[in-house]
Amino acid sequence: MANANTNTAFLTGYRIYVAAFFVFLAAPLVAAGAFAFNDSLFPSLPWQGFTFDWFFNDTEPKLGMFHDRRLLRGLYYSFVIAACVSVLSVFVGTCNAFLFVRCQFPGKDFFYILMVLPLVIPGVILGISILLLASTIANGLEETISLELDFLRPGIILVVLGQFSFITTITSLVIIARLRKFDESMEEAAYNLGASRARVLRTITLPFLFPAMAAGGIIAFLVSFENFNTTLFLVGSEAPLTITMYDRMVKVGSTPVLNAVSFFLMLGSALLALVSVLVQRDAPET
Repeated sequence: MANANTNTAFLTGYRIYVAAFFVFLAAPLVAAGAFAFNDSLFPSLPWQGFTFDWFFNDTEPKLGMFHDRRLLRGLYYSFVIAACVSVLSVFVGTCNAFLFVRCQFPGKDFFYILMVLPLVIPGVILGISILLLASTIANGLEETISLELDFLRPGIILVVLGQFSFITTITSLVIIARLRKFDESMEEAAYNLGASRARVLRTITLPFLFPAMAAGGIIAFLVSFENFNTTLFLVGSEAPLTITMYDRMVKVGSTPVLNAVSFFLMLGSALLALVSVLVQRDAPET
């Protein structure tokens, strides 16, 4: 009887903990989303009424996010950066998967650890390190041979390179996990039937890896889009959305239009996450 009461109490406490945990995670998101529709100049209570002005209004003081040129410009830069990082990360991540799963070479474990290392380095340290390295190289080349390398100066290219330096690790791990499940006898059968290596790769191996490549690309896009710590040190005049929102928060303070942007990003992230799940779930079994 005592054991039954103990188990019941433990189960009840565990359920309360889980519920409290998810409430803790969801409450800020719900609050941010709710204030995006509040008909007030400030994101605070009391509730003044429901409105879409913070999304679609084209006049001050309630200028909506879809008419705010600076926010739209930041959204565009974020999309460009995230798309570039996603493509590069999937390509290099796929190459890394074949390298670490199919190949044997001296120091393989060391290089694998080296690949994973950027994930445990704080974004601030990573951003500062990349900025110092790029600036040192650019200044040295400019002083010695008068060669100017603008892509090593703060700007979109350096942001892409900085984010790529750690996001590619994520895509590599996702694709490596998928490749390890692949039955290599399928490739051997295709070779025995006279297929070339390029055709086997195109028709057998890459289709098998596609769900992981798609999921890795989506993850890379989302991580790049919301990245702040590393981007802050590498950004130039083309500020992505996270930096633009931070600058608006510092100069103006919290406004409902920022809540509208946050709500828009939450919806976009949720849709991309759903696509990632569907792509992996619908993968054909081999």
